[in-house]
Amino acid sequence: MKRIDNDAFYEYIKRYDPDREYHLVGAVDYHLLCDDKPYEGMKSHRKALRCVFDWLVKQSIENRENARIMFGDHVADQLRPLAYDIDKAQPSPLAPPVFFYCPNIVKTDYYGNVWYDAEWVPNDENFGTTVPYWYALMEPVHGRRNKPEDFKEVNEVLFPNGTDVLDIYEWTTDWSDYFDDGHEWYGACCWSAYDKSLNRYAIMLVSTTD
Repeated sequence: MKRIDNDAFYEYIKRYDPDREYHLVGAVDYHLLCDDKPYEGMKSHRKALRCVFDWLVKQSIENRENARIMFGDHVADQLRPLAYDIDKAQPSPLAPPVFFYCPNIVKTDYYGNVWYDAEWVPNDENFGTTVPYWYALMEPVHGRRNKPEDFKEVNEVLFPNGTDVLDIYEWTTDWSDYFDDGHEWYGACCWSAYDKSLNRYAIMLVSTTD
């Protein structure tokens, strides 16, 4: 399993947040991977997650060392390397129509607040838990708000041969401190999707707070 560093999808989504460091649309951080070994269902998904989080750990260590060089030990020592335990991650399969559901905008008020014809709405009970994919892409706490047509276009580029035959899993988020920010307020999510037409994995992560 290996990360794909250059892909047309990454170039496409730069239009949404060109100044942000990672491959983000809204609150969703995308990681694409491929594997030269046969697909083994959920086992391969877990392998893809491990590959992504190994890379994130490496990035966190590099960031800490860069902080040490720029600001000194007193700053760097406050930055802990990312930790995770992939064996604790528990998957649940998701049907593509459920995962890619996207509501319509019903009303936008004078202040830019948006209402959707969706059963799920953010409230005190679901803050810090899992948010729907559409909400994470369209309603981030930071960055650009996107529209339903953006949601559909992003996924058409990500999965150019369609989404009906994708294998998708939603994973628990209690196995890495990567998700701590999301648990604090906005929400924390971890999804994996395998596109057999491209032999490509997409890992989608959400973890942000105010």
